[in-house]
Amino acid sequence: MSSLCEHCGVNMNKINQQVSVMRKEIKNIRQTLDTAVRAHRKHLMAIQTAVSKTHFNGHDKKDCTPSLSAQDALEQGTIQTVPIGYISSCFAVKNGTPRQPTICGPSRALLRIQQSVFNNPEHALVGLEQYSHVWIIFLFHKNGHQSYKAKVKPPRLNGQRVGVYSTRSPHRPNSLGLTLAKLDKIQGDTLHLSDIDMIAGTPVLDIKPYIPEYDSLNTRTGLESNPDLLTASEKEKASILSLDQEDKRPDDEDKDGILHLRGKSESQTQFFLPKETVSLLKEVESYVNKDDPSPPDCKGENRVSDCGKTEPPALTTDWPCYGGDSSTTIASWIREPPVSSLDVRFTPHAQQQLEAFLPAHLTEPSDCDRPRFKFLRSPEEAAAAIRAVLSADPRSVYRRTRCRDRLFFFTLDTADITCWFGQGFAEVLQVRPMRSQQH
Repeated sequence: MSSLCEHCGVNMNKINQQVSVMRKEIKNIRQTLDTAVRAHRKHLMAIQTAVSKTHFNGHDKKDCTPSLSAQDALEQGTIQTVPIGYISSCFAVKNGTPRQPTICGPSRALLRIQQSVFNNPEHALVGLEQYSHVWIIFLFHKNGHQSYKAKVKPPRLNGQRVGVYSTRSPHRPNSLGLTLAKLDKIQGDTLHLSDIDMIAGTPVLDIKPYIPEYDSLNTRTGLESNPDLLTASEKEKASILSLDQEDKRPDDEDKDGILHLRGKSESQTQFFLPKETVSLLKEVESYVNKDDPSPPDCKGENRVSDCGKTEPPALTTDWPCYGGDSSTTIASWIREPPVSSLDVRFTPHAQQQLEAFLPAHLTEPSDCDRPRFKFLRSPEEAAAAIRAVLSADPRSVYRRTRCRDRLFFFTLDTADITCWFGQGFAEVLQVRPMRSQQH
């Protein structure tokens, strides 16, 4: 009986293992089926749209009108985008491309405005040279498929799932990307960019100048000291809130009802207001600064019995509070990700190979056999770019946690880099010119 029981136990273990494998396979089949269903729906919608267009073109235009005019389509957000240009980048493929623009400072790219968009593309760039940084709105054209999910696994979270809109995942409903790039210079219809995270061939939809006073909360304090940048309503609110902070003068209100406000620069600004408005502003001033804990309507003998008993609600404004009180919050895993930065080192052989590359735009004899960079300006800059890319651990979650192969390959400018990852470090093994650069 004992040998028979042991035999049964072995068979049960095998059956349990097979059941576990079958469950995993069923789960994978379900996920594949869901993806196929979503793709099928999108293809079906595309076919229906194409058929409707064909049906419309086959009839007399007098008898058939389009369902939406251009204005209606724009108001509903149904628009057809046209790239204004395409990126020429030092990153040829997705593998090894930085996930954020600030990771690799030496990374460079060119953006040429197409003449099909503007007859004179250089005219569209007039004045942009006055800015140091620009916003680039682009398309993630190398996603491989248009399917997307509500929850994703950011590489910095090492496999944990969060909502797609709390991340910068490229797998989004509209595949739109946004990056802040440094504008090095403009030559004709071409922008020279750096600090980029876009691969070669990326379609660009729009360019906008980066303005710290509007785009950065850390520099919005300048708006408070520069009244020319404030709107009329904000000026009035700022003036009311600053009444009690300045010295009161007996001639602040004269017979004509002119209210004088003194700023920090000792310059006077005159507001021609009626006496009733001036008195109301002073009541609001005292209420805002809590000189009197009761509202302006509850003064003296005219107070209602319960006015003194209840505490007035705190004053809230719908305009931004700049300066020391302003703050921003972000997800904790952005500043303290589970994935730590890696130490990057080069083997002596890889260092020698890297030093053999010629900087970009360096005049050398045409018969020189040394490889040449297209964007990077020196081997030292290339080494800094490689360190920046690898220190952020560009591997996917799967390659980081499950894949046994520790080798990693990526392309930077005209160089193919081979490295491997250890515990807390990455080591560059080879830096060879791309095959297209080899003679």
